[in-house]
Amino acid sequence: MDHRLPAQDLPRAQRLAEQAFATLQRFLHVEAVSGGVLLAAAAAAMIWANSAFADSYHALWHQQFSIGFGGVVSSRSLHFWINEGLMTIFFLVVGMEVRREIHEGALSRFDQAMLPVIAAAGGVIAPALIYIGLNADPVRGQGWAVPTATDIAFAVGALALLGRSIPVNLRVFLLALAIIDDVIAVLIIAFVYSGGLELSGFVVAALGILMVVGLQRIGVGSALAYVPPGALVWTGLLMSGAHPTLAGVVLGLMTPVRPMPLREPPLQMVSRVVAELRDGDAAWKDIHRLRSRRRALHVAHREMLPPVVRVQTALHGWVAFGIMPLFALANAGISLTASGLAAGPQSVMLGVGLALALGKPVGVVGATWLAVKSGRCRLAPGMTWGGVCLIGLLAGIGFTMSIFTAMLAFPDEALLNAAKLGVLGGSLAAALLGLGWGAAYARRQRKGATAHP
Repeated sequence: MDHRLPAQDLPRAQRLAEQAFATLQRFLHVEAVSGGVLLAAAAAAMIWANSAFADSYHALWHQQFSIGFGGVVSSRSLHFWINEGLMTIFFLVVGMEVRREIHEGALSRFDQAMLPVIAAAGGVIAPALIYIGLNADPVRGQGWAVPTATDIAFAVGALALLGRSIPVNLRVFLLALAIIDDVIAVLIIAFVYSGGLELSGFVVAALGILMVVGLQRIGVGSALAYVPPGALVWTGLLMSGAHPTLAGVVLGLMTPVRPMPLREPPLQMVSRVVAELRDGDAAWKDIHRLRSRRRALHVAHREMLPPVVRVQTALHGWVAFGIMPLFALANAGISLTASGLAAGPQSVMLGVGLALALGKPVGVVGATWLAVKSGRCRLAPGMTWGGVCLIGLLAGIGFTMSIFTAMLAFPDEALLNAAKLGVLGGSLAAALLGLGWGAAYARRQRKGATAHP
């Protein structure tokens, strides 16, 4: 017996709610919107930190916040839990993006991955050289990696603002470039900015990794079951002196790319359960039978998508519209009146800004040109050198990962604030240059499409 109501018989309030949620879901998947939210959070932080309520801004993030289980309690500042805790989820999504690209995306074949890898390498080397050229002092030189990363949300969001006239292969190239940039940034954090390493912490992290492998081997598909061993990996890396957010990358790379094996395919399971429930009213009155069928439908629904897709999709909205804006709000609040921009900090700010706005496009375009002219690589269909220049400019938007790296590179507050100002200024300049060039490029693409229908 079918207990569902036809769509037209649903209460009006329910139909309106369904339409609103469908619209909201589409809204959440627009990358340009997430970039806008991130920008708004950064602007709010700057305004707050330079207002009459600046003291409350800094006091909020230094507020102690305790998390405990049983007799084990850890009390840290809110700033710590955001930067070291919540950002682990951001890195988890990054790890899953890399895992997907390696499995079936732009990094799945060596010949496809070679060009964005070379371009990303150029986009790391050139900004680092520009920065070091302006900051040869060893203390300031610690920030050489700050301008080397690309912010995926901002860069892809800016490209989305240019409309559908941008070739698909150009979008794929930017996404692959940004992902490889993130991989390089993660490696830099792991090997350059981790403190003195403690072996016992790695033992704890290894135990957590073994627990994850064990759960995968016995066919546990629920994502919640992996939270305790994931927390163990995070704790182990924190104990070791390595940056704990790297736990997110490790777990993301370990996420399976295929659904858990079942005794019958998910669609077949759904069809069988639906057929059994249509047997008669008795099926609906047997509570034990209903629970069994509901469990089967839940498993089938869960395993229709591989875990790497399912978990990333579930976390996307939380990361893009919650964690990243909160990170920006907590870290972009720089006091312009008390930043202490003496000669040293000024050099850091200038080095970071120039490296992002100038070094990134020079490195990306230059490395791509060398790779193509050497005959080792070729541009994908639909890509032109104007499009490569557009990607190079947008790659200079280095907001989230650059600020994160700056906090690891500079314990001195004056240098850290200067680096953040350089990131904000350089990223803004790169975005404006990219959008200006992109608007002209998109017009040429539309004219070309009109001339050659």
